[in-house]
Amino acid sequence: MKPASSEETEGRQPRPSAAAWLSRYGAYLALALLVLFNLAFTPHFATMQTFSVNLAQICTIVIVGVGMTLVIATGGIDLSVGSLMAIAGAIAPGFFTGYYFPSAPPYLNIALSIAVPIAVAGLFGLFNGWLVAGFRIQPIIATLVLFIAGRGIAQVWTNGDLQVFKMPAFQAIALGHVLGVPLQIWIMLAVVILAAWVLRRTVFGRQVLAVGGNEAAARLSGVPVGRVKCLVYVASGLCSGVAGLIVIAMNSAADANLIGMGTELDAIAAVAVGGTLLSGGRATTTGTLVGALIIQLVRYTLLANGVPDSAALIAKAALIVIAVWLQRQERA
Repeated sequence: MKPASSEETEGRQPRPSAAAWLSRYGAYLALALLVLFNLAFTPHFATMQTFSVNLAQICTIVIVGVGMTLVIATGGIDLSVGSLMAIAGAIAPGFFTGYYFPSAPPYLNIALSIAVPIAVAGLFGLFNGWLVAGFRIQPIIATLVLFIAGRGIAQVWTNGDLQVFKMPAFQAIALGHVLGVPLQIWIMLAVVILAAWVLRRTVFGRQVLAVGGNEAAARLSGVPVGRVKCLVYVASGLCSGVAGLIVIAMNSAADANLIGMGTELDAIAAVAVGGTLLSGGRATTTGTLVGALIIQLVRYTLLANGVPDSAALIAKAALIVIAVWLQRQERA
């Protein structure tokens, strides 16, 4: 029998299964169907105001979700993101109100109110990475430390008080507009694009996926596994800091008890629905954006058509179950 040529062998390679295709691209298909349904049946859906409102609703979830995507890509998880948002939100008002540095120029205090809280959140992310990479503690346990203690730190910092303020120069990060679009949406898109570029075009991005795909093989091939893990948790912390500042700027108040409450679960849901493998090795930040949009549009669609909000929670849970089921089918 004549041996098969390389071209014939390549031609007989199995095609991706339907489950694999849906796991990778089903989120985009679901988003397109949701948009078409709303265009046909939901009044006033095709307006700039509706577009901006829906995007503004998911900005903080997507920004946190981008950091979560990088962590999950390495096979980890970060439960501390909501608490890090609270820490950043608790620190910022002391700067732009002049409480910390009364004699400093206003513009310097504004700059510090943005830079310092984000940097502090990144340092706490480094602490998470140190526990995971240095002590080999399971990520869900390592980040549970700051999930509990982080909100306590924020509450101690503010003595549990609600900090109310009005500072237009600072609040522009959430309430300002550029080309008619809220600035927070531009910030969200910039974070998504930057993370997508890092994952696709840099050595670090390939190392992240290698660690998540097969940590032992990545270590044997020379990938600095510990450093990569530390850096993804730092990135998650930085994203949480940015999201925390947007939340307090939007609310004109900083409440350490409530900032970021439940955001970690929403971020994980967006990552799962968007097509990132929860077991690591494959990640898509644009998919995280799409996943958050799907969850938001499902809720908006149900509410706009007279369905109670409780049904939206059930639909959200169903989306997560479907996403995880598709991932299991793909791996099988």
